[in-house]
Amino acid sequence: MDKVNTGFIFALAALVLWGFWGFLPKLTVGYIGPKSALVWEVVGSILVGVVVLVMLGFKPETHPRGVLLGILTGIFALLGALAFLYAVRKSNVSVIVALTALYPVVVILLSYFILHENITIKQGVGMVFALIALVLFSG
Repeated sequence: MDKVNTGFIFALAALVLWGFWGFLPKLTVGYIGPKSALVWEVVGSILVGVVVLVMLGFKPETHPRGVLLGILTGIFALLGALAFLYAVRKSNVSVIVALTALYPVVVILLSYFILHENITIKQGVGMVFALIALVLFSG
């Protein structure tokens, strides 16, 4: 498979997997609290991590900045997941998922200010529409 098709397949896999990730917490917090749900999410993450570690022959790449950024990514992901769990416990999962799905606006702004990537007119218009959607969803 060429790079475009492989990337597309992985993107579709991420879409479906994240769809379940966005939906299952609503069921989970119906039985246990958000903090306990997060603990069990971490257990699931560890299971995936162990499988990947085995695939790497127990020799993951190491670089001080890469390791630090990877750890920070995990911290932000889990704190976001905890906030998400509290949100879906208190509100409709369809609204919460739609609101949190606007995270690319944050990514685009960080990419612009930190990585100095350009924002096209099309992306700018998309961000404006996303912010309008945020207002409409929250109202």
